[in-house]
This record gives sequence, structure tokens and C-alpha cells, in this order.
Amino acid sequence: MSISLAPPAIQSGKIKSFGAFGPKYEICRMLHQLADGDWMVSIKMVDSGEMTEYRLSRITSDPDAL
Repeated sequence: MSISLAPPAIQSGKIKSFGAFGPKYEICRMLHQLADGDWMVSIKMVDSGEMTEYRLSRITSDPDAL
């Protein structure tokens, strides 16, 4: 397990979707590192404006929204 001190760079404002056909969300900011080395990121749901947290490892796997 590797814990880093500085958060990785993210593209704030980028719009992605949960899988190929899922809802769209906007990447907001890094929050905190998890015990497994992953990071939690603040995201905003495009349709509702709801703010929530999502793992960076999942964000990097999600496609860019069209």
C-alpha cells in the first residue's frame, strides 16, 4: 500500500458519466486520501446539482460525457 502526501492532479470542471449511459457529473476537487491509497473527489451531478463524493479510481475509469 502506498500513501502519497500530495493529491494527484485532476481536471476540475471536466464532465464525465457513470459508465457509457449513466448520469453526467462534473469533477470538482480532491477531498482526502483513503487508507487504500485511493482518493475521494467531490463531484456535482449535472442534472440535479447535487454534490457527492466519488473515488478517483472510478472517475479515471468513467468515460468523458458527450
